[in-house]
Amino acid sequence: MTDPLKTELLGFALEAARRAGELLRDGRPADLGVAAVKSSPIDVVTEMDIAAEKLITDYLAAHRPDDGFLGEEGASSEGTSGVRWVVDPLDGTVNYLYGLPSWAVSIAAEYHDETVVGVVAAPMRGETYHAVLGGGAWLAGGGPLRCREPAPLEQALVATGFNYVQPVRAHQAEVAGRLIPLVRDVRRSGSAAIDLCDVAAGRLDGYYERGLNPWDLAAGDLIAREAGALTGGRPGTPPSGELAVAATPAVFEPLQRFLDEAGAWHD
Repeated sequence: MTDPLKTELLGFALEAARRAGELLRDGRPADLGVAAVKSSPIDVVTEMDIAAEKLITDYLAAHRPDDGFLGEEGASSEGTSGVRWVVDPLDGTVNYLYGLPSWAVSIAAEYHDETVVGVVAAPMRGETYHAVLGGGAWLAGGGPLRCREPAPLEQALVATGFNYVQPVRAHQAEVAGRLIPLVRDVRRSGSAAIDLCDVAAGRLDGYYERGLNPWDLAAGDLIAREAGALTGGRPGTPPSGELAVAATPAVFEPLQRFLDEAGAWHD
């Protein structure tokens, strides 16, 4: 892939994320309610998730009609260009539903199955994070992003998330309970994309979660890696729905090993 194409894709991703972020921030109805549920009655979709995904896909398709799409709210097409957009129009839907500020728009561009561009816009923070494969990670309007300086696991601030299926949540709580005595502390923001960007920005030493989807991971994983973090799943595997881990190089291996031994990847 040429650098001009990466630059073009980044520009479109930034603009689509900006527009969707403004829609979500400024257009949130006072009586916002649940439009549908997914994996369980507490795994919700709002009308704004659907509207934001339509805005993003319409914008990108107008400028790059031959690209494919994979979106959380149903956008799916193969395309013929080799480029596929992986879109989470509203990562942190439950936060958004409750009026909490930790939610984001996540857009990644893949080229022949490799993520080459990632953008995560967090409008309530006034921050947009972005990365191009091989080009580093950046805070829009700011400087480069770098993960934290090396520190051992016992001094690490680690974030995680919980699934919306009850038996999975119960097991995840057990794993987190075993981890807490081994680290500085554990956080739970409710947005995988923001947690991955916080690893990139040096606000967290590590993050892990089971049950993520490609749209949860694609942009934030690239941003974290380009900021110097290591990412993966179980030892020797890439991040996936089974397990996703992102951390500073000093924390990654011991955290990954603990999670594997604790069975964080299964019930």
